[in-house]
Amino acid sequence: MSKENSGGTEFLLGLFVGGMLGAVIGLLLAPRSGEEMRSQLAERGIELRSEFQKRAGELQERVPAFVEEQRERVEEAIEKGKEAAAKKRQDILAQLDAEKKAGPAA
Repeated sequence: MSKENSGGTEFLLGLFVGGMLGAVIGLLLAPRSGEEMRSQLAERGIELRSEFQKRAGELQERVPAFVEEQRERVEEAIEKGKEAAAKKRQDILAQLDAEKKAGPAA
């Protein structure tokens, strides 16, 4: 569970950091005055922060449903495993019983 959550958090962090780096590099390479550049950096930072918060909110909304779905899948797989083990046990016991009834092998 924490691995899935960690992956989403890492993605959002990477998205945020990558966006910031791209914005900074783009603005640094553009021919603008220092004041214009600072203004654009501040605006872009606000936009990126807003986008990051939006994505984080979406992730927080989706995580509980995803976790519940995965929990149900795991429980279903465990139940199927128990059923398969019980069936195999019955098959083995039936085979042993049949061998006992057949007597010793010659």
